[in-house]
Amino acid sequence: MNTVHELIEQILTQTQKIVLAKEAQIKLCLSAFLSGSHILIEDIPGVGKTTLAKTFAHVLGLQYSRIQFTSDLLPSDIVGVNFYNTKEARFSFKKGPLFSQFLLADEINRASSKTQSALLEAMEERQVSVDGETYPLPRPFFVIATKNPQEEIGTYALPSSQLDRFALTFSLGYPSKEAEREMLLSTKQPAIDSLFSLTQEQRELLEKSYESVFVSESILDLLEEILHFTRESGLFKTGLSPRAGITLIRVAKAYALVESRDFVTPDDILTLLPHLMRHRLQSSSEMKSLEEMFDAVLKNIHIDT
Repeated sequence: MNTVHELIEQILTQTQKIVLAKEAQIKLCLSAFLSGSHILIEDIPGVGKTTLAKTFAHVLGLQYSRIQFTSDLLPSDIVGVNFYNTKEARFSFKKGPLFSQFLLADEINRASSKTQSALLEAMEERQVSVDGETYPLPRPFFVIATKNPQEEIGTYALPSSQLDRFALTFSLGYPSKEAEREMLLSTKQPAIDSLFSLTQEQRELLEKSYESVFVSESILDLLEEILHFTRESGLFKTGLSPRAGITLIRVAKAYALVESRDFVTPDDILTLLPHLMRHRLQSSSEMKSLEEMFDAVLKNIHIDT
C-alpha cells in the first residue's frame, strides 16, 4: 500500500498533468476535500475551472456531477422531485444531480437566491429534505462552485449565508507562457480518463491520517488573535465568525498533511487566511483590496516562529 505522502504526491502530480502550473490552487482544493469543506472559484470564463474540477474528481476516484446554474434553474432541478409512480401506485423520489460525491456547481451566481439556497443544507448537513422526508447524500460529498465576476450581466449576488459554506475562495488566473504553449500543443496532454484514481481504501487512509494531525496551543492562540482582531479593530464591517475559525483549523490540518507534516504551523494558517477572508470580510475603512486587509491583520498579530 502506498504511504500517505506518496498518495498525496500522486494526486498532485496526476492533476498537474492536465491542470498546468496551478500547484498552489490544486493544494487548496485537496486541503478543502480532506477537511470535508467546499471551494468557491471566482474567475472569468475559459481559464480552466471546469477542467480542474473534472480532473480532480477523476484523480480522487469520486462520482462526478455537474450542474450548470442558469436564471431559470429551480431548486427541484438540483435536489430532485417527488413524482407519482403509476406502476407502484405511490409517490417516489427522483434524485437530482446533487446526489453525487463530487459536485461542480458551475456559474452558481447566475441562478436566483432561492435556487442557490438549495445547496445550503446539502453543503452543511450532507443531506436534503423534500416534502418532510430527509435523504442522506453520498459520502464523501465535495462541492466546487464557480462564480463569474459580479459585474457581468445576468449574475446575482451570493448571500453571506451561502458564501460562509465555502471554506476557501481563489482564482485560477491566466496560465504562464510556458503552460499556455503546452495547452496549445494539446496533443502532449493525456486524457483525463487515463490518469490514476484513488480507491476507497486509499481515501480512507488519507482521512485517518488527517484526523491525527496535531494542532498546538500556540496555533490556537494565533487563530484566536486573528479572529478577535477582525471583530474588534473596526477595520471590517463584520469580523470572522466562530464557524470561520473552526473551518480555518480544519483546513489547516489538511494543508499540513498535503505539505507532508503531521502538525500545523503558523505558515499554514497564514497561507490559507487570505482565501478564507476573501469572501467573508468587507472593509469598513479606506482599505479596498484583499492584500490591504491581509496586511492589516499581519501587522497587528503576534506570530511565534
